[in-house]
Amino acid sequence: MRDHEGLSFSLQEYERRLRALRERMQRRRIEVAIITDPGNLFYLTGYQTTGYSYFQALVVPLEGEPFMVTRRLEETNVRPRTCVELTRPYSDTGDAIETLWHALQEFNLHDCWIGYERNSYFFPAYQQERMLASFDASHFVDCFGIVEAGRITKSEEELRLMQQAAHATEIGMQAGIEAAVPGATENDVAAAVHDAMYRAGGEYPAVSPYIVSGPRCMLGHATWEGRRIEKDEAVFLEIGGCMRRYHTAMMRTVWTGKPPPVMREAEAIAREALQEMLSIIRPGVTSAEVDHAARHVISANRLGAELITRAGYSIGIAFAPSWDEGYMLSLKPGDRRPLEPGMTMHLIPWLYGIEGDKVLGISETVRVTEDGCESFFSRPERRLFTQT
Repeated sequence: MRDHEGLSFSLQEYERRLRALRERMQRRRIEVAIITDPGNLFYLTGYQTTGYSYFQALVVPLEGEPFMVTRRLEETNVRPRTCVELTRPYSDTGDAIETLWHALQEFNLHDCWIGYERNSYFFPAYQQERMLASFDASHFVDCFGIVEAGRITKSEEELRLMQQAAHATEIGMQAGIEAAVPGATENDVAAAVHDAMYRAGGEYPAVSPYIVSGPRCMLGHATWEGRRIEKDEAVFLEIGGCMRRYHTAMMRTVWTGKPPPVMREAEAIAREALQEMLSIIRPGVTSAEVDHAARHVISANRLGAELITRAGYSIGIAFAPSWDEGYMLSLKPGDRRPLEPGMTMHLIPWLYGIEGDKVLGISETVRVTEDGCESFFSRPERRLFTQT
């Protein structure tokens, strides 16, 4: 009997996800789905590898066993870590699309309505064009989003795993705050964060923590570069902890010395904006309404600061280059999607450009409940930290 100890979830959980996918396929008259997105492959099977720059796919028929087409080296991850029994690998000198075609023929799936993820990051256009041009008997339809329709709300098993990721996030953030002292370098802070996260049981995140200080805080999506932290400046930290590819994220800000009044005012605004978001989130409220809850507070500031991004995004399964699921759901103006129980979001009511050259972020990762929301975190506090 096959050992399934390497699975992240129970077999029943994977069976539920596959069954739900097939129900969506049936409603859309899709007979075969070719799934290529790394996050979707992980969600449906438990399969993960960093080698996703090579073509990989899960082929899901309406009836019968799903199978995987992977590079031969990556096939070593299938049996120990997934619920999939069948694979059809290709060598480094082989042809992935040709292997896919022969596998579809082998299982008599080539003359079907086939759905494929047209917007999948790692299914490039040249491979899609070859597939569409070569599979003459097949009928293709874009099914991008068909798996994400299940991923957007998390099961109890997923929420428990995200709680473990939250523990790594909190421990890493606390270590980063304590290391952000004058005289230390950004690299010192990064080393402390990574050491703490991994010792707390965390795994490698989809993106390394964002750790910047002084004038470098104004750089979007920048991280440590060896700069020495000076007195009387900000250190901005945004950390994503990971457990079995599930992430939670947190922003906190440290001031090295006694914070000037402008930073205390920014702290109050950020906390108010975050509290407004937490108070409004519940099933049925739209993404735009949650964004507005933060944006109207921040836009009234007299500090020259802005909320220059969306106010939050879905978070959960992630592979590089991003730890978020923002393409599935983002909290931003004009988005009328209603929230549902089980959605998980990173709320980011941060202030950019305080007096033109400073930032402050206090964020939280939450899950939507039946009547509101709950944070995954209990520490560190939602405030501006100081170090001397």
